[in-house]
Amino acid sequence: MKLSEYIINDIKPLSSHNKISELQLLFNQLTYSHIPIKDDNGIFLGTFFETDAHCFESDKLISDYLYSIEDFFVRDNTLWLDVLEAFAQNSANIMPVLDGKNNYLGYYELNDIISLFNESPFFFEAGGVLVVEKGINDYSFSEISQIVESNNGKLLGAFVSKIKNDVVQVTVKIGNTGLNEIIQTFRRYSYNIVSGHEEDSYIESLKDRSDYLNKYLNM
Repeated sequence: MKLSEYIINDIKPLSSHNKISELQLLFNQLTYSHIPIKDDNGIFLGTFFETDAHCFESDKLISDYLYSIEDFFVRDNTLWLDVLEAFAQNSANIMPVLDGKNNYLGYYELNDIISLFNESPFFFEAGGVLVVEKGINDYSFSEISQIVESNNGKLLGAFVSKIKNDVVQVTVKIGNTGLNEIIQTFRRYSYNIVSGHEEDSYIESLKDRSDYLNKYLNM
């Protein structure tokens, strides 16, 4: 299914000449974080944030507060991952959609876009998940792929999940094999394994030895 088939049109943009009270009423009836606004010619102006709308004087016009409008949108040909990023960047659960000529087509709902993410092989294919980390100037996705595939693993997806103090964490979904050999290879390439895993025999071996040593010392 094309992403554009998820465009919804049941809530029409309010006009800039509508009263703030109408905007507030619409927010009270809906669970959306933003409401699209258009001018008298039907041109999309942007969106109003719910919290801002309830701070405005209800008897004034929307046009009196256009300085607070938020100008974010996606195109009807924007890839779904970029749409998801736009949701995150703007802390919104509704995303206006424009065509190439800036005509307003409708909007996406956040839950619909997340459902597409959940249907990707990264989530529904069986496999194990590792979180590995390395210096920001030392890691590479090509190296990560090579480590996985050299151990007969099937790389189902990988993304940077955290960057802090010049250290990058990468979440990797791996199918088609056990993870122990892959984990050991990551270590040989100086990656730190952030996530624990039941198949990580190296960690289990160290833990067993530590437990044995503690018992020996406490005799």
